[in-house]
Amino acid sequence: MNFLKWPTIEFSKAGLLFTIVTFLLFPALSNVMPAKAEGTLELIKKRNVLTCGVTQGLPGFSAPDDKGRWHGIDADFCRAVAVAVLGDADAIKFVPLSAKVRFTALQSGEIDLLARNTTWTMHRDTALGIQFIGANYYDGQGFIVKKDIGVTSVRELDGASICANAGTTTELNVADYFRSNGMEYDISSFEKSEEAVAAYDAGRCDAYTTDQSGLYAQRQRLVDPDAHIVLNEVISKEPLSPAVRQGDDVWADIVRWVHYAMLNAEELGVNSQNIDSMKASPNPSIRRLLGVEGSFGESLGLDNDWATRVILKVGNYGESFDRNLGAGSELKIERGLNALWTQGGLQFAPPIR
Repeated sequence: MNFLKWPTIEFSKAGLLFTIVTFLLFPALSNVMPAKAEGTLELIKKRNVLTCGVTQGLPGFSAPDDKGRWHGIDADFCRAVAVAVLGDADAIKFVPLSAKVRFTALQSGEIDLLARNTTWTMHRDTALGIQFIGANYYDGQGFIVKKDIGVTSVRELDGASICANAGTTTELNVADYFRSNGMEYDISSFEKSEEAVAAYDAGRCDAYTTDQSGLYAQRQRLVDPDAHIVLNEVISKEPLSPAVRQGDDVWADIVRWVHYAMLNAEELGVNSQNIDSMKASPNPSIRRLLGVEGSFGESLGLDNDWATRVILKVGNYGESFDRNLGAGSELKIERGLNALWTQGGLQFAPPIR
C-alpha cells in the first residue's frame, strides 16, 4: 500500500510546486509576450482613411483629372472599399505607384490595398506575402504599332524593337512569345508607363506592348492617336486583381466581398439609381444584398447595410465599367470577357446567403 501511495504523494507535491512557480511567474511572462497585432480594419478605422495604391496615371483604371480627383475602375474600387468600411467615398488617400515598387508598398504597410491593374500570377500569389481577392478585369497582352510600317500581325514583328514597362509580366510574356515562335527582338524597359509610351511615340521603338486595355488608354495620349493601330492578337492571359497583404483574413474578406457585392448587384439589376426602390423587392437575394434580411455584415465586422452604401455611392460593377472603360468613356472598350457570366463573360460572384 505504501509503495502504491508513494508516487501519488510525490506527484502531488511536484504538481503543487509547478502550480506555485507558474502563478508567480505568469505576470512577468505576460509582460514580455507580444500583443496581438492590430488588424488592418482597426487601423483604418482609427485613422479614418483608407490608403490605396494605384497607377501613376492610366486612363480607365486610375488617373487624376486636372483638379486632382482620381477616376477609373480601380479608383472606383478603392472608393467602394472606403464606403463599406468608413461610409465615406472621400475618406481615402490615393498613392500612385510604379510597377517596380507596388508590391513593396503593400508588403511594408505603406498602403492598405493595391488596386493597380496588377496581374494575378502564381509567383506573386505565393511568394510575395500578398493575396489577390478576385479579378476585376480580365485582360490580355497586346501590341500597338504605327500604321505606316505596314504590320498587321505580331508575327511580323520579328527583329523589331519593343518598348515595355519594367517590373511587369509584359517583359516575360514577350520573351516567351518570341522564343516559342523563333523570333528575334530588342526590348527597352521603362519604370514609368508614360516614359515607355513617350519613347514609342518618338520612334525609339517599333512597337509598344502592355495589356490591351492599357494600349487603348495610352493611344489617347499619343500625338496622333489615329496613326496607330492595336494589333488583334493577344499573347497572354492577364487577370487583373486588387491585392492585400497575407495574414489578415478579415481584411481580405472585406475587400473580396466588396467586389462580389458590386457584381451581384449588377446581376440582380440593382444600381445606384434604383436602389431605394429595390429595398422593397420580395427577391430574397436582393434583400440579403441590401441588408434588409439577414446579418451578413456582422461576419465582416461591418454594418448590415455596407453593400447598400457601396452601390449607392459608387454603383454596381457594370456602372463602374461603363463610365470608366465602356460606352460612357472615351475608351469605348466592349465588355467581352468582363461581361457577367449570364451574358457570356467571366465575371461571376458567389451568392450572399
